[in-house]
Amino acid sequence: MSGGEFETTAVLGAGTMGHGIAQVMAQAGHRVRLHDPGAGVVERGLDRIRRNLEKGVSIGKVTPEERDGALSRIGAADSVPDAARGASVVIEAAPESLELKRELFRAVEAEVAPSALLATNTSSLSIDQIAGGLEHPERFLGLHFFNPVHIMALVEVVHGPRTSEATRERGVALARALGKEPIVVRDSPGFASSRLGVALGLEAMRMVEEGVASATDIDKAMELGYRHPMGPLKLTDLVGLDVRLGIAEYLHETLGQAHFEPPTILREMVAEGRLGKKSGRGFHDWEDQG
Repeated sequence: MSGGEFETTAVLGAGTMGHGIAQVMAQAGHRVRLHDPGAGVVERGLDRIRRNLEKGVSIGKVTPEERDGALSRIGAADSVPDAARGASVVIEAAPESLELKRELFRAVEAEVAPSALLATNTSSLSIDQIAGGLEHPERFLGLHFFNPVHIMALVEVVHGPRTSEATRERGVALARALGKEPIVVRDSPGFASSRLGVALGLEAMRMVEEGVASATDIDKAMELGYRHPMGPLKLTDLVGLDVRLGIAEYLHETLGQAHFEPPTILREMVAEGRLGKKSGRGFHDWEDQG
């Protein structure tokens, strides 16, 4: 698969989502510059990409040549300007902070051509607000990937009120070129997936809090009874309880609906450092699962 017009992509953020986005871009033929300000984060991201591709080879989903080609197309960038300079696509996968994202894109806009596509991987923040500091918000949109990026098929293409139709079409085309299934969503708190997913996850947490059933059995109910590939509490553990808390607070504040108010159990677990898989414990114990 050729990278086509999206020849060079900058990915800002090399954590859970960023490294996965970089991987699928490289597998699709893009040259990728990966940047993260955290110490050692890019190196860990590159290692996870390497392991993902090795696993793909071992199960016959990726050829050794495809693995080597993808790895050869990914490089580290020391700064946002170094990553963005000359890129035709910039995808931000930074923490869910409105001001941080706006600051990143202001820096990016100074380095890219007018034709560059700018995208955020935010799962809930307003596309229009993130684009608020841009001179050309018409070329900005959301490309919301799902974890793990190299496996999950869905990409939400989120258009704000100032996103041009051409930009929206480019976002859809890019998602398809990566082998993903795009859905088009208007800029609204939580978009489609987060709004539905968070509501289900918070209700599952309240059920644990009330002693209705164990986390394992609640997850099993959705997996076996509704054919969800993963239960809402296990998914919360993978996303990160701190991330889910931030999204729930934002949705509760912006939509004003009681069912988005974070339950006490979520706040307490985050305060205790039980953040899910990344900390070893959340609603499930991950310490023995690698």
